[in-house]
Amino acid sequence: MFNKILIANRGEIACRIAATCRRLGIRTVAVYSEADAQAAHVAACDEAVCIGPAQAAQSYLNAARILQAARDTGAQAVHPGYGFLSENAEFAEACAQAGVVFIGPPPGAIRAMGLKAESKRLMQAAGVPLVPGYHGAAQDDALLAAEAARIGYPVLIKASAGGGGKGMREVLDAADFPAALASCRREAQAAFGNDAVLVERLVRNPRHIEIQVFADAHGKTVALFERDCSLQRRHQKVVEEAPAPGLSDAQRAELAQAAVAAAQAVGYVGAGTVEFIAEGDGQGGIRGFYFMEMNTRLQVEHPVTVMITGLDLVAWQLRVAAGEALPAAPARPHGHAVEVRLYAENPVAGFLPSTGRLARFALPPHVAFEVGADAQQRPAALRVDSGVREGDVITPHYDPMIAKLIAWGETREQTLARLAGALAAVRVVGPETNAAFLLRLLQSPDFAAARMDTGLIARELDTLLASPLSAEQICVAATCAQLEAERARQTTDPWSARDGWSNGAMPPRRLRWRQDNRTPMEALLQRAHGGWRLALGEGAAQPLRWHAAPSGAHELHLAASWGDFALRAHVAHDPAAPKRLHVFAQGGHGIAELHDAITLAASAGAGGSGSLAAPMPGRIAAVLVRPGQQVAGGQPMVVLEAMKMEHTLHAADDGVVDAVLVAVGEQIQEGALLLRMRDATAQAATPDTEDAAA
Repeated sequence: MFNKILIANRGEIACRIAATCRRLGIRTVAVYSEADAQAAHVAACDEAVCIGPAQAAQSYLNAARILQAARDTGAQAVHPGYGFLSENAEFAEACAQAGVVFIGPPPGAIRAMGLKAESKRLMQAAGVPLVPGYHGAAQDDALLAAEAARIGYPVLIKASAGGGGKGMREVLDAADFPAALASCRREAQAAFGNDAVLVERLVRNPRHIEIQVFADAHGKTVALFERDCSLQRRHQKVVEEAPAPGLSDAQRAELAQAAVAAAQAVGYVGAGTVEFIAEGDGQGGIRGFYFMEMNTRLQVEHPVTVMITGLDLVAWQLRVAAGEALPAAPARPHGHAVEVRLYAENPVAGFLPSTGRLARFALPPHVAFEVGADAQQRPAALRVDSGVREGDVITPHYDPMIAKLIAWGETREQTLARLAGALAAVRVVGPETNAAFLLRLLQSPDFAAARMDTGLIARELDTLLASPLSAEQICVAATCAQLEAERARQTTDPWSARDGWSNGAMPPRRLRWRQDNRTPMEALLQRAHGGWRLALGEGAAQPLRWHAAPSGAHELHLAASWGDFALRAHVAHDPAAPKRLHVFAQGGHGIAELHDAITLAASAGAGGSGSLAAPMPGRIAAVLVRPGQQVAGGQPMVVLEAMKMEHTLHAADDGVVDAVLVAVGEQIQEGALLLRMRDATAQAATPDTEDAAA
C-alpha cells in the first residue's frame, strides 16, 4: 500500500479522498490554486502545494505543475478525483513516465471510452445494446443532418468527447438542427477541446440507470449494483438513488452483465461507471436499456453505493492501484440511499450559478464521509460530503456545488422522508441555493411513487419553483426579527428605544420590506396594551406576538403569531448586508430587505430595460445580434459561457439593438453591460464621440 498520495483535485471529493487516507494511515498532499489557499481540502491534507492562479487551466488542469508537486513531496501516487484530469489519458501516461502511480484505469481504457463514437463501436462488438444512431468519424454538417433525417426525429446530438451534459442538445425537427449542432460544437470545443459529435434517436420516457463496476489487474471484474440518476436538468444529475426502483431481478442481472462485458471489452482496471439509457414503461418500470457511455473514474454519486453496500470505494481504488486483488463483493445491497446535490444557483433565474461568501451555512445533524471498513454495516441516517465551510467563498472559477446530502433508510419511503427533513433544515446565507427546489422535487408525487424519467423536472418546473412561503409570512418573520434586534440593542437609556414613543398620541410605525421578485410590502405597527398590532399592506391590524432565541451567529429561531396565523422560522442576516433578512421556514427561503422611501425611489429608477447586463461572470461565447437589428421579446441575444456551461441571454422586451458592448472571447464580470437597447419606435440617438470611435 502507498505511504503518501497526492490528491489532484479540490472541494468535497478531495476532502472525501483525504478521509479514507486518514483511516488507512496514508499521508496526503493537497494541491491548490491561489483562489483556494484557505479552502477546506487544503486543511484536510497533511501537506499542500500551490500550483497556480485561480483559472483551472493554469492550476488544476496543469499536469506539469501537479506532477512536479508529486515529485517534490515524494508522493507515490496521484488520485485525480473526478473532473479536471481524472479522464485524461495523457495525464495518466505522464504519471507513469514520472514514476508516479495514476489511481485510475489504464490510458488505453480511458481513450477507448472517452470518445463516445469509438466506445459505441467497441460496445457493439462486445454485444452490449446500443441506441440506433450515427457514431461515425465523418463530421460534415450536411452529413450529420442527413443522418439525423435517416434516424428520424426527435434526435439527440452529443459531444463525442463529452460528459456531464455538456455539448448535448435535443432536436425535435430538422429546422432546429443547424443551430443546435453549432451550439453543441461550441460547447464541446470549450469543454473538451474536441467538437466532434454523434447523433442518436431520442429515447422516449428515458430513465438513466448506471452500474458501478470495479476491476483489478488480476482479471476480476465485478458489478456493485445499479443507481438511478433519472432526475436531471440540462442532462446534469440532480438526484441519485440506489437501488433503482421498479426493476425486476432479471433486469438487474442483465444490466450488471452488460456493464461487466463493457468494462472487460476495454481491459478496464479500477473504479468506473457504465451508464445506460432505459426506456420507461410509464409505470415505474423499464422495457429495455441501451449503452450510453462509461465514466472512467469515481462518480459524484458514488456515496449511494457506499451507503447500501458498506464498502469504501476509495479504499478499493487505492488497493487496486497498489496491485492488490479485489475483495469479495457483497451478495446483495441493504436498504435504500438517495443523494441530492446542493448547488449555489438561483432556480428562479434559470438556475444561473450564484457566487459569494457563505455568511451562514447550517446543516442538520449528520456524519461526514462515513465509510465502512470494507464490511457490511448499518450506515448513518444522513451523511454530508462538502468541501466548503461557513465563511468560505463560492467563486465563478469552479463548479458551484456546495455539498452532497445522502440519506439512508430501510425503505425508499423512509429514506426520502429523512432526506426531506434534512433539506428543510439547510440554511445558507450568501449565494442563492437550490435547497427549496430539491425539497419540492423529493415531495413530487411522481418521484415519490417512482414514476420518473429524465423529463420530470422540465415538465413540473413551474410547480417545483413555486415558493412555499407567502409574502405575508416573510414580512411577519422579518418584522419580528427587526423588532427583536432593536430590543436587544436597547440600553437603560430611554432614548435608545425604537418603539415610536411620543408624549402625545403614539403614531404608527412603518417598515417597508422589499422582497425578491415581489412588490414591496408595508408593515404598519401600532403599540397596543404593551404589545404590537401589525397591518400588512391594506389589510386589517392583528395582534403580533413572538418569541425568539439565538440559533447561531447572526441568526434567530423565531416562533411568531399574527392573529390566527402562526409561523416557526429561522431568520438570519449577513453583517455585510444587515438590512437584508433571510427567512427560512417550511422548507422555503425568502429575503426581505428594509428600505426607506428614498431608497425605494432610487432603486426604482435604476437599471431599466434599456440594456442587457451579465447575470454572472463569464466569457462571451457568441453574440447573436448586431447594432440596428430589431429584436422581439424572448429572442436569444448573447451566449455566455460560465462554470463550464453555455447560458443564452434573451431580450426582455421588443426593441432595437443600439450598441453591442462586448466581443466574442471577452471575459466579463457580473453586472457588466453587454448590449444597449432602445424602444423600437424611438428615434435612434446620434452617437457621441466615444461611441462613434468605438
